[in-house]
Amino acid sequence: MDLILTVNPGTTTTRVGLFAPQGATVRPVHEETIEHDEAVMAGFASIASQLEYRAACLQGFLEDRLAGGRLVAVAGRGGMLSPVPAGVIAVNPELVAFALHTPRHHHASNLGAPLADAVAARAGCPAYIVDPVSVDELPAVARISGCPEIARFSFVHALNIRACGRRLAQELGRPFGDLDAVVAHMGAGFSIAALKGGRIVDSTNRMENSPFTPERSGGLPPIPLIELCYSGKYEKADLMKRLYGQGGVFAYLGTKDIRKAEAMAAAGDARAALVLDAMVYQTAKAIGAMAAVLDFRPAAIVLTGGIAQSARISADLSARCGALAPVRVYPGSDESRALAEGAARALCGAEPPMHWPVAPQAGAVPAW
Repeated sequence: MDLILTVNPGTTTTRVGLFAPQGATVRPVHEETIEHDEAVMAGFASIASQLEYRAACLQGFLEDRLAGGRLVAVAGRGGMLSPVPAGVIAVNPELVAFALHTPRHHHASNLGAPLADAVAARAGCPAYIVDPVSVDELPAVARISGCPEIARFSFVHALNIRACGRRLAQELGRPFGDLDAVVAHMGAGFSIAALKGGRIVDSTNRMENSPFTPERSGGLPPIPLIELCYSGKYEKADLMKRLYGQGGVFAYLGTKDIRKAEAMAAAGDARAALVLDAMVYQTAKAIGAMAAVLDFRPAAIVLTGGIAQSARISADLSARCGALAPVRVYPGSDESRALAEGAARALCGAEPPMHWPVAPQAGAVPAW
């Protein structure tokens, strides 16, 4: 059986999957999450130094699960790269070196391309990455911030957003390239994006104008934030953690688990109920803003990501936004399938892969 392997590294996990290509689509064969001991991971000096260890774990997985199958491609999570257009990118030594040594931010997902390359080299097949978070296709008008020294840029959950767009287009019987929709990815971070003609032409950019999330403060009033920066209360690193990792719901309620926050609200905790209502309120505002980018005529509004599994939050957002367009709920984030389908499109010629270094769109700037 011809198979595509997907590799999605997290801080203490590596999510892997095997998929059988069927033209430009795939059939799931097996998926699992390889757990890595926190103490072992803490012993590595850097994320890049984990490569050999994780590659050995992948080889063990393949020895157990490949069972006579033949790898025809490996697709890895794209990582935090420089600005690129959406699509499939072939992995080459230059991309591996960039992801390991000069990424825009240090994150476990940067190992996606190097791990895919290592496995593909042994199997004698191509390696790809698909729709990394640095996908930036903003038009010029969306880059103007109001301050010439600061340009708006895209840093977005592109993989799941575009996968949801493809799913919606298929359900509507329309070409993905003709689709206009708002997609709200809600996980540890939120990306509320406007898909126009299948391209992400604007988004809340996770932190820039984003609603607050289970662990991130989102877009904050700038003058009080500047005053906080100069208050002497925080070092830069401490304040960054407060905004990105220890903000949002966690800062108010002491938990990043929305299920716990909902249980607190259900038990009569008025503060928990207010914080959850505020998160929904801000998310609905962001959905409305992205609908404005589409002249208030999106074909649908899609709610996705882990928090879309919450019946309360999905129902509240549907009630608030349903007057704009039909609301579809695609809970969770099927990133492994999205990676595999990208590789399948490259293999069958439906989407020729780009090659690193990939020229960014005019006006694109590196993410902070």
